[in-house]
Formats: sequence, structure tokens, C-alpha cells
Amino acid sequence: MDPFAPAFPGELLPISIITGFLGSGKSTLLGQLLRQPDMGKSAVIVNELGEVGLDHILVERIEGEVCLLQSGCVCCSLRGDLEQALQKLIDQRERGAIARFDRVVIETTGLADPAPILQLALTSPMIQRYFKLDAVVTTVDAVNADRQLNENPESVKQVALADRILLTKTDLVSPDQLDRLEARLARLNPAAPRFSVLHGRIEAARLFNADPTLHRAAAEDVAQWLGPVLGDSREASAHAHRGTRADHIHGSGTLNHDSHINHFSMSFYQPLDWLTVAEWLSDLCSRWGEKLLRIKGVLDLVGEPRPVAIHAIHHTFHPPLALSAWHDKTRGSRIVFITRGLSREVVEQSWRASHVV
Repeated sequence: MDPFAPAFPGELLPISIITGFLGSGKSTLLGQLLRQPDMGKSAVIVNELGEVGLDHILVERIEGEVCLLQSGCVCCSLRGDLEQALQKLIDQRERGAIARFDRVVIETTGLADPAPILQLALTSPMIQRYFKLDAVVTTVDAVNADRQLNENPESVKQVALADRILLTKTDLVSPDQLDRLEARLARLNPAAPRFSVLHGRIEAARLFNADPTLHRAAAEDVAQWLGPVLGDSREASAHAHRGTRADHIHGSGTLNHDSHINHFSMSFYQPLDWLTVAEWLSDLCSRWGEKLLRIKGVLDLVGEPRPVAIHAIHHTFHPPLALSAWHDKTRGSRIVFITRGLSREVVEQSWRASHVV
């Protein structure tokens, strides 16, 4: 049995998360997305239908808290446990009570920390049987972002964990204000692409299918998932020592002032031993899990012909998944870290202490 392959690779459905602080435009975005043909086979989980602004596009209530939208999407009001809500949707899908949706979109409350949802998606056996974590999309209110980021740790974490950042209400701020906000968001999360969005209008294809394990593993898909913080590792590799140490480190070397968020990556240009990497990451998650907001990476492993994707949230480490193949001539391992109050130097020192020198 392949240890780096999902149990049901043809069945996994992507879960995407829309988060953002109060009033940042999540509901407007969701309403616009659900009108797009590409989203017609989606299941949407929201906290309360009345709070989300979807009532105007509801058609009928199917069963309990599940509704059918005009677009063909299914909408589920989350009043209890997320895992139970997902199981209920799967049960209804399998017995034909609702249409066979091909993705799930979860909208969080404005004060929510998205990390617990990500952790659940990475650890629940039921969720892993049917679903695969895709993109975290965070909306940012350009008018009030500075105050919200200064006063609310949840707002900072929503940005730091994002795969995509959407700036809303940009027509209500000056170009200088927008430039300063863009710079601040880039410091908080340099890997996430940022888009300015008016009235929630953006193509769904620009937001979702961010995880390369969901589809083909072309080099550009992997690079987009890991983010531009990596820089041009090919040039760096030409001068790096050809051992299994951390050949190159990218990203900020000091913690920034936004709740001490730090973002950096480590690159390796020789194949790594999986047991050594797994023990190192396990030790990191055990010792500093609360400070490890997110880890994601693609590894070149000894004896494994394909690239292997890894993903961790806080103390939770997802089983590795093999991508289909390398799609360019340059192989190597790249691991991206998003931390809070944990420096690059501490992570680098822990790698050296793993006796891989």
C-alpha cells in the first residue's frame, strides 16, 4: 500500500473556508460566488441563514436546516458540530436526497479563529474519508482593517492563515491608505495572493482549487500553493552546499509587530529521509504547536519518485500525500512556516539538532 496516497483519491471533495472580520464582506462575496455557474454544485455551510444574506436566493427548505438555492447549491445552517453537519450532507448526497455536490464552502463568523476548522479537516477520519482541505479565503475591510488588526488577534490570524486575501471596500479609501494596507498584509502573509474586490465580484476559479493535491501537480500549482516567499530557489541552489542541511532560508528574519507573526521557508536540494523529517516536524508540533500557525511544504524524499505534500496546523500534522509527478527539471524540498512568537532561528536550530548535518 502506498503510504503517501489518499485512501479514496477519486472521491475526495474540496473544502474551502471563507473567513474575515465582522463587516468585511464575507456574505456579499458568498452570495456573488453562488450565482456563478462554476459553483452550481456546491454545498455551503453557514452559521445562521439569516445572518448570511442568502435568504433572497433561497428556493425551498429540503430537510431540517438544509435548503436548496436557485443556483442549484445546497445550503446548510450550522447550529451544532461541523463534523456532524458534513456527515449529514454526505448521507443526504449518497441517498439522493440532495444533488451530488462537488465541493463544500464554509463561512465562519466574523470573530472566528479559522484554525480549529483546519485542524478538524486534517484530523477527522470521517472528513478525511470524503474531503480534502482546499483554500482559506480571507476578506479584509480596507476602511477598518488597521483598527481591526490592531485590536483583534482573530483578525490577524485570519490574514496569516489565508491562501487568498480579498480587499473589500477599496473604493472608499485613498490610494495611499490602500498602499499602506497592502504593505501590512504583505508583511503578515507574503505568500497569499491579494485581490481587490468590489461588491464581492470575483471569479470563483481565482479563489479555489489552491491545493495541488486536489488536481494536477504542475510546477506552477505547487509554486502558487507554497507562495512567492520562496523566491528563486534555483539560483540559490547553484551556490548551496549539496548536503541535507537547510540549504537556503527565505522570508523575514525578524518578527513583525502584528501579534509577532513570522513567515519564512526552508529549502533543501538533496533528497530527504522521511523518518527524519517526520520526527523533526512531530517534535516541532509537540513543543511549539501553539506558535506554529501553519506549515505546508513539498518534499523530495529518498526512494520516492514523486513530490510529497505535507500540511500542519498548530499541533496537528496531516498524513503526507503524494502528488502525481515532478513537472520540471528542478527537484527539491521546500517547507513554508507561518508562526506567531516563534523565530526562524529556533526552527532552524531544531533542524540542526535533528542530526541531519
